[in-house]
Amino acid sequence: MSAVLFDMDGVLVDSEDYWVEFQREEILPAAVPDEDIDVAEVSGMNYAEIYDYLEEEYGTAISREEYLQKFEEAAETLYTERVELLEGTHELLAELDERGVTTAVVSSSPHDWIGMVLERFELEDAFDRVISAEEIDGSSKPAPDVFEYAAEEVGVSTDDCVVVEDSENGIEAADRADTIVVAYRIDAHGDIDYSPADRVADSPAEVRESVLELVAAA
Repeated sequence: MSAVLFDMDGVLVDSEDYWVEFQREEILPAAVPDEDIDVAEVSGMNYAEIYDYLEEEYGTAISREEYLQKFEEAAETLYTERVELLEGTHELLAELDERGVTTAVVSSSPHDWIGMVLERFELEDAFDRVISAEEIDGSSKPAPDVFEYAAEEVGVSTDDCVVVEDSENGIEAADRADTIVVAYRIDAHGDIDYSPADRVADSPAEVRESVLELVAAA
């Protein structure tokens, strides 16, 4: 494989537990108080597009401005104070760099949020490209648009990319883009469908092992 594309939330940092709790306890009850929505239904989607999805599917009880403000405030606290980098991330990126493999962050989060994580964990120069779904004029995950765009940006075909994802929408998006998918199984997402993934890893060490095996086999 010529490139490895990393999702951010749940893959680079352990933020999914926090986001799932925030959405389950605060956002979804405020936005759609009369519906019992599984967080997995919206996990992996761009947070602004989640509002549009909820409005279209269920109707919302809060304004778009109030909704976005809640997310922005939560993100700053989360990324600057609470999350931790997944074990072995620096070492994996260094090894991929030594092997001449292109790496990119490909996230549904906006650039400002990604920047908080990269700065906090000294990763500003660790990736060849940093891509946010806000760059594209396309659909959010589970649509394949962001991964197709990312492959084009790093100059390789999608079938020459390994994607590391954790959410059901993200895994589906990567599979639909015809990439090789390493799914990182985390408790925050519960019992989701991992069947589209080529590999399923249960720990950061297994993620690293899977990625390096796939790169070496190319």
